[in-house]
Amino acid sequence: MKVQYGWVIVAIGALMSCVSVGAMMSLAVFLQPITQATGWTRAGVSSAMTLNFLIMGAAGFAWGAVNDRFGTRPVVLAGAVLLGLGLVLASRAASQTQFLLAYGVVVGLSAGSFIVPMMTAVSAWLPNRRSLAVSLVSAGIGVAPMTVSPFAAWLLANTDWRGAQLTIGVAVWLLLIPAALLVRPAPRGEAHGAGADTAGERPMAVGEALRSTPFIVLAATFFACCATHAGPIFHTISYAMVCGIAPIAAVTIYSLEGFAGLIGRIVFGLAGDRYGARRVLMAGLVVQAFAAGSFAFANRLGEFYAVAAVFGFAYGGVMPLYAVLARDYFGQQIMGTVLGAAAMVSSLGMAIGPWIGGWLFDTFGSYAPMYIYSFAIGLGAAAIALAFPPPLMRPAELQPA
Repeated sequence: MKVQYGWVIVAIGALMSCVSVGAMMSLAVFLQPITQATGWTRAGVSSAMTLNFLIMGAAGFAWGAVNDRFGTRPVVLAGAVLLGLGLVLASRAASQTQFLLAYGVVVGLSAGSFIVPMMTAVSAWLPNRRSLAVSLVSAGIGVAPMTVSPFAAWLLANTDWRGAQLTIGVAVWLLLIPAALLVRPAPRGEAHGAGADTAGERPMAVGEALRSTPFIVLAATFFACCATHAGPIFHTISYAMVCGIAPIAAVTIYSLEGFAGLIGRIVFGLAGDRYGARRVLMAGLVVQAFAAGSFAFANRLGEFYAVAAVFGFAYGGVMPLYAVLARDYFGQQIMGTVLGAAAMVSSLGMAIGPWIGGWLFDTFGSYAPMYIYSFAIGLGAAAIALAFPPPLMRPAELQPA
């Protein structure tokens, strides 16, 4: 019964990652309607996402530490309340500044409270199926473009952007607050059973972990990886519209990325167990870089679909591997803090993408420079990953005897 509820926690985590990321990233669908209705610049509205990622990163580190100390339920419950509040306030914003504060600060503050804590929770509940459990939580991110984004597009077809964003904010409350109340701490046998940490060793201190070579390489790779895909994720819908593709059809490109990412998360997670997370991560980073650059050559819907499928598969697939590596290098007891710190660094990369994409478009009237930039950063991410030392604990050694 205890193990079975672990899979319930996995399902809750997948729901939370889907709804929270989908609600946050729905700004990509709202970008053009907001700028047309308000007269705000594309770069200005995109800056809301930049601020969102900056706040999310700093808050994510704090949420991870709070999660390690007090447990997951209070963290995700607070995040659910804040996420809905931020979206509701953003829908009522009378100026660009108010919108930036509501969407960037409040939504950003909430965004770091779901994925890292839930990944930590499922790792404790299911230590022997850790990679699969973490991948399934992350898979909710891949479902978001197939659910929340089309829902946002449907709302925009039937009301203005303010009404649509208000509806999403209320829906967040209705879905995530009850789900947060179902989160339970793992029984001691699951959280500290065989394979949770190397037997007989005390967990590494947080300060020591954050100064270690594995953490530096993990955080730097995570940063460059997110800097690679942030711009294409956020701006490809607008780029497709610039190419003459209808808004509803353009949203399906993002949905296809999400579906491919859903498959990629599971495939890469299983491959990481078989071949090692480091090797699979490096391969995925190379594929991601070339796929991001290929968007510059797409201008028809079929071409967008082809590139989006490969891009989504790659960037979606590599994301769970950072949690697996954090657990393998640093163990369960400080995983939330370490992964939160790495996510804080990665959020800087996510923050760069939307802003620089909007700035490059406003400056050059084209998205091609953004995709070239993403390609170069993507290759840099793969190069940094080469510096990973061997993990302190191999996956086979983490299984029960």
